[in-house]
Amino acid sequence: MPITLLWAVDVYGRVYSLSTAGQRWERADDMLLELKRVTAGKGRCWGIGCDHHVYLNMMPSETPIRYREETYENQRWNPVDGFTDTLLPTDRWPWSDVTGMNPQPLHSFQLPSRSWEWEGDWYVDQTCGGEPSQTGGWEYAVDFPANFSPDKKWNSCVRRRRWIRYRRYIAQGTWAKIPLDNPRKPPLPLCDISCGGWEMSDQSGRYPYLWGVSQQGQVWFREGIHPRVPEGSSWEEVEVPKEVAQLSCGPGDLLWALLWDGNLLVRTGLSLDSPTGTSWVEVESPGKEVEALHVAVGVSVVWVVTKDYKVWFRRGVNSHNPCGSGWISIGGEMMMVDVGLNDQVWAVGEDRGLYFRMGVTPSEPSGNGWIPVSAPSVVPLGGADTLTPPLEAEDAPSAPQQDAPKPFIPASDSFINSLVSDRDKASTSQPTITEIPQEEVEELSPAPILPTPEAVGQDVPWMNVDLEGAEAARSAQAAGASLGDGGVAATYALGTLETSHGVGEEDGPVWTWISGGGCDVDASSQISWLSPAVKEMKNSLDCKPQRWVDVGVALEQSTKSDGRKDSIFFVYYTQYDEKKYLHVFINEVTALVPVLRDCHYAFAVYTAQRTKQRWPLVLAAQTEKDMNDWLCLLSDCCCECRGITGPPSRQALWSTTSKGDIMVHEPSFSLEAPANTLACDLMFWRQVPGHLRCVESNSLGLVWGIGWDGTAWVYSGRYGQQPTPGKPQTDVRSVHVYENQRWNPMTGYTDKGLPTDRPMWSDESGLKECTKGNTHPPSPQWSWVSEWSVDYNVPGGTDKEGWQYAADFPVYDISWPQNHERLCQAKCKITLRGPWQQVPPIPLSDISLMPCLAQSRMEQVPVWALSDKGDVLCRLGVSPQNPAGSSWLHVGTDQPFKSISIGGANQVWAIAKDGAVFYRGSVSQQNPAGECWYHIPSPPRQTLRQLSVGRTSVFAVDENSNLWYRQGLTPSYPQGSAWELISNNVTKVSVGPLDQVWIIADGVPGFPTETAGAVCHRLGVGPMQPKGQSWDYGIGGGWEHISVRGNSAEAPRPPHPPPVGSPRSPFPMRPPTQVNGNAVGV
Repeated sequence: MPITLLWAVDVYGRVYSLSTAGQRWERADDMLLELKRVTAGKGRCWGIGCDHHVYLNMMPSETPIRYREETYENQRWNPVDGFTDTLLPTDRWPWSDVTGMNPQPLHSFQLPSRSWEWEGDWYVDQTCGGEPSQTGGWEYAVDFPANFSPDKKWNSCVRRRRWIRYRRYIAQGTWAKIPLDNPRKPPLPLCDISCGGWEMSDQSGRYPYLWGVSQQGQVWFREGIHPRVPEGSSWEEVEVPKEVAQLSCGPGDLLWALLWDGNLLVRTGLSLDSPTGTSWVEVESPGKEVEALHVAVGVSVVWVVTKDYKVWFRRGVNSHNPCGSGWISIGGEMMMVDVGLNDQVWAVGEDRGLYFRMGVTPSEPSGNGWIPVSAPSVVPLGGADTLTPPLEAEDAPSAPQQDAPKPFIPASDSFINSLVSDRDKASTSQPTITEIPQEEVEELSPAPILPTPEAVGQDVPWMNVDLEGAEAARSAQAAGASLGDGGVAATYALGTLETSHGVGEEDGPVWTWISGGGCDVDASSQISWLSPAVKEMKNSLDCKPQRWVDVGVALEQSTKSDGRKDSIFFVYYTQYDEKKYLHVFINEVTALVPVLRDCHYAFAVYTAQRTKQRWPLVLAAQTEKDMNDWLCLLSDCCCECRGITGPPSRQALWSTTSKGDIMVHEPSFSLEAPANTLACDLMFWRQVPGHLRCVESNSLGLVWGIGWDGTAWVYSGRYGQQPTPGKPQTDVRSVHVYENQRWNPMTGYTDKGLPTDRPMWSDESGLKECTKGNTHPPSPQWSWVSEWSVDYNVPGGTDKEGWQYAADFPVYDISWPQNHERLCQAKCKITLRGPWQQVPPIPLSDISLMPCLAQSRMEQVPVWALSDKGDVLCRLGVSPQNPAGSSWLHVGTDQPFKSISIGGANQVWAIAKDGAVFYRGSVSQQNPAGECWYHIPSPPRQTLRQLSVGRTSVFAVDENSNLWYRQGLTPSYPQGSAWELISNNVTKVSVGPLDQVWIIADGVPGFPTETAGAVCHRLGVGPMQPKGQSWDYGIGGGWEHISVRGNSAEAPRPPHPPPVGSPRSPFPMRPPTQVNGNAVGV
C-alpha cells in the first residue's frame, strides 16, 4: 500500500499531516501559514488561508512537473527582402500561437506564480511533425493558414517555426499561493473549497476538479487543472438558486452543497464532458427543526452533521440517484465529517478530537463505530516532543531551562468544565468476597451515566466480571506491587521553551478540520495510529463517549474479620440489549467532585487510572437530594477506608475548582520526601462544604477564602472539633455572553453574519452559540439575581454602548470600524451551608497568610489582602483563637494592586495592576504595616500577574503563563537580584513554608482537549536546588487555585551514619553520659 497522508487543521490555523506509515503528526514547514480549512486529493491538498487566498500543496514525486510554453515565429516572402517578419495586414501576427489568432511575442511570457521557474532560454524546435529537419525548424506553405511542410517549394510564400521554453514547478512539498485570475475578475473571498472528480475518467493521473464557495454564497469551479498545470488557470462561476455556505465533491460524479437556510442542494448531470453539471435539486435537512451544519460526500455515500452535532447518513445514493432516498441517524456527536478514499469517514468531535469510522465497507457503508485517531503527539519544528515518557520519581531528570518566555496563548475554546482527582494505590492484599461474613447493599434509582473507555493497552472494564476473580486479581496485583522498589511516578516536564515552537504547540493541537481525501485506508488497513484504538473501543458504547445513558448503581459494603470495611461501587447498564456492569473499588477512588454537565445534578468519580486518562466516570442523579446523598455516602466510605475522620488537619493542602468547590488533601511525610516523593496523581482529595474562588492557609490552623463576589470568609471548623453551624454561605458570580455583529454597506451593523462567522450570540471563544435565552446558571443550585446588562469594564475599552471593534473576528480593538461585539452579563447566586464565617465589610480580590513551621508559636498571624479596588490591607488581631481578626489596616500605595503574598520573616511582595513588582520594607510584629514600598524590576518584556513567597524563595507568574524565580534573595538583600525563567504553562503558583512549589498548570501534555487547570508539583526542590528539577502532574480539568502554605511537616531525616575508621581526635573516646534521659557527649 502506498504511503499517503491525512490532513488536519487546528483552531490556530496550523496545518498538520499524518502519514499512514508514521506515528506522529507533523506540522507544515511554513510557521507563518494559517489556514481555515483544507481539502485533500490524491497527491495534493488545497487550503483556504486566513488571508482568503487559496493554497496548494503538491506531494513530492520522482517525476517533475514541467510545462512547455511555445510560440510560433511567422514570416512572409517578398521579392525585395525575401522572408521577413513584415506581414500583410490580413496575415497572422509575427509571433502567435499555433492558430495565429493570438499574439505571443517571446517577451510576453511570464511565470504564472512564484511556484515556477524557467529551466532554460527559448530555443527553436528542430523537428517538423516529429521528424528531424534540416531547415532550421522552418515549415513552409503557400499561404496562411494552409498546411505546412518542411519542404520549400517554388510557391512557398509563408513559413513558420516553433520556439519552445520549459518551466518547472518548484513548490512540491510546500504550501504555494494560487495566483489571482488576471485579467479576469477573481471570485470574492472564498469560505470553503472541495476537490474531487478524479474517478470520472479512466485516465491514470487524472487531476481532480476544485469547487469553491465565496462568502456571498456563490459557487465557483476551477478550470484548467491537469497534470502539467496543478494550479489550474481560472475560476468559472456556477449559478445556484440560493446562497451556499459549504459544499463537498466526491471522487466520482457526486456533489452536494449546504445552503444558508440549512437545507441541501444536489448537483445533477456531472460527467467528464460536463464537469460543472447541469442542474440543482434541493433536499431537506435530516432534522425537522434542526438545520444542517456540514455535508460530506464520497463515491456513493453522503454524511451530514446538523447543528445539534448529530451525525446522519443518506441511504440509497448512487450515480443514477444522487439525491438518495432517506436519512439514517448515526451515533456520535461531531462538529464536521469528511469522506476520504474508499468512502472512509473521518470526523472532528465536539470535544475537538479526531475520529475515524470503523467498519466502513461496500456492504456496510455506514460503519459500526467511532474510534479516535490516536497519533501520540505532535512533532514540533526543530525539537523533540514536549511530552516525556513516565520516569521514576528519583530518576526524573531536570527540565531544560530556557531563556525565552512562551508567547501568548489564546484562551481555551471550551466552557469551564468540572473537576478531577488523583490516584490511590492499594498496598495490602484483600480477602476474596467469599471470605466476607457480612454484606450490605444499598441501591439507588436509575440515573444517567457517562461511560468512558479505558486507556490504550488496558483491560476494558465493560464486560461482565467475576467478583471473586476480580478481587483475587486485585490482591495479587497489590501484593506484587509491594515487592517492587516503589511506585512509578508519572512525571513529565512542562512544555519546553524552544523559540521555534508555535503558539500553544506544547499542548498538542485542538482540532477544527480534517480531510482524508488523500489518505488511502480501508476497514482492513493496519495503521499504527488506528489499530490500538480498535482494541480499546470494542467493548465500549458505539458513540462518542459523552452521551447520557440510563444506569442503575449500587454500593456493596463488606465487613472483614478484623472489623475493617471494604466497598465496591457497581454501575449497571444495557448495551445492545446485553446487560453489563462496571465496578469501582472504593479504596481506589481518589476524588468525588460535583461537575457541570448539561445542567444535571452530576458528579465525577476519579480513580488513579481514570486520572491518568483524564476521563472520569460521570454520574447524574435525578434530584439534588439524590446527588448529595450519594456524594455523602461515597465520601464517607472513601474516608473510612483511609482512616480519615473529622475536619482537615493543620497541614492540609487546600484547593478550589473553577466551579467553586473546595477540595482538601491530607499530606503525609512522603509528599515532600526527596528520596521517595509521593506521586501527585496518587493524592486523595475530599470536599469541604462551601463555595469559594480561592483559599489560603497556614500551619497554625488558619484558613481564609474569597468568594466569587469578593466576600471574605474564614474557616470556622476547629481541628478535632465539629464545625460550627453558622449562617448559610452565599456566593454570587457573573455569567457572560457575547453579542457579535458584522457591518455591511447596505444595512450597517447587523446580526446577519457570514456563514463562516461566529454565532451572533456566543461564548468568549466564539465557537459555541450562547444566547440570553439558552444560557443557564452553572448548575441547578444557582438562581438568577439580576437581568442581563452590558458590561463596560472590558479590557481594551468600549464605546458608549459597550461595543468593541475589529477588522474581523476574533481580535478586537475600539479603533477598527469593521465588525464589533459587546459583552453582556447577568448575576446568579448560590446558597449553601458550610463551616465558614463571613469577614465584613470589604470585598477582597487576593489574600495571603504568613506561612510558618509546625512548631512555631505566634500571638498574632500577619494577614495581608487586596480589596476589589486594588487597595492594600493588613488584618490585625488574627490568631488561632480569633481567626477572623479584629480590624483592617489600610496600607498606602500610589496605584492599585492585583496580587500580594507574605512569606517567611515578614517578606511582603506585591504586583500592581500595571505589572510593576514591589517589596514592602520594615514589616515586623511591632510594625505590621511596614514602612515603604521598594520597586522591583519585572522580567524583561513581561508583565507579572501573580506571585507567592515562601520561606526563602519567591516565584511569580506572568500574563503569558510563564513561571519566574527570583534569584539572589538573602537576609541582607531581601529584594533579590534578577528573575530567572523556570517554565511555561502555569496559571497559579503556591510556595509553602518549606519552599515547596506547587502550581495550577494551564494544561497537561498529551491531553489538549481537557479543560484548563491541573495541579502540578515541582520535584527536586531543596536548599541546594530551590528551583527544582521537573514537574509531576496530578489532577486536572478545571482546577482554579491551590494553597500548600499550611504543609510544614518535614520528612524525618535519617540518622547520620557512624564515622568509619579510627577517630580523628588524639584523645580517647569517652562513654556517653545521661542528661535528662538523653545521651550526650562530654
